[in-house]
Amino acid sequence: MDAAEFRESVETEKASQLDRLGSSKLLIALTDGDLDERSVLESAADSEHAARGTFSGWADDESNDAAREAFADAADQERRHLDLDAVELDGEYDLTDGGPMHSYLRGREATIERVAAGMVGRSLVSVRAHTQVISFFVNEADEARADLFRELKSDTRGTLDAGLELLDELCDDAEDWERAEMVAGYVIQVAYDDYVDALGELGVEPKSLC
Repeated sequence: MDAAEFRESVETEKASQLDRLGSSKLLIALTDGDLDERSVLESAADSEHAARGTFSGWADDESNDAAREAFADAADQERRHLDLDAVELDGEYDLTDGGPMHSYLRGREATIERVAAGMVGRSLVSVRAHTQVISFFVNEADEARADLFRELKSDTRGTLDAGLELLDELCDDAEDWERAEMVAGYVIQVAYDDYVDALGELGVEPKSLC
């Protein structure tokens, strides 16, 4: 297996979950049903804050040089994203430090698992969230903010690509790729289960796409 085959396998295995995470209902789940500009911005800031904490923690104790550098770069990127969001929020707000997905990520200690779960699995979820934020601001006729999140989405795709390249270097055999695929898929499943639970609390059916 190589990185391209790995990505295709993960996306095929979790196609239904990724499709539903890529629907407009994602923002309903992330904002607890409060679909206004500030709530959307705050949900994005929460995600960036949690990711910064995860990647920073990994950069502090990672033994593999290439992975440590990649985690530090990802943490710096999420810090920049959070700073950009803070400008848009223009005021104090309370940040949450990640939900079940980041709890799972922070429990990963093996380098391959961290790269596969955090840089690939999490990014596959995040690019879909960015797409929905972009669509929200397009519908609000706020092209400046839509463009901002297009830039953030492009950055996240860069993290995804960097993670795939790293896996090509780190995975030596089929067992390594299998482990990488397992944790990347599990991250997507955790994010999806959290999404379903959030919609359920709001009385919203998650399965129909919109």
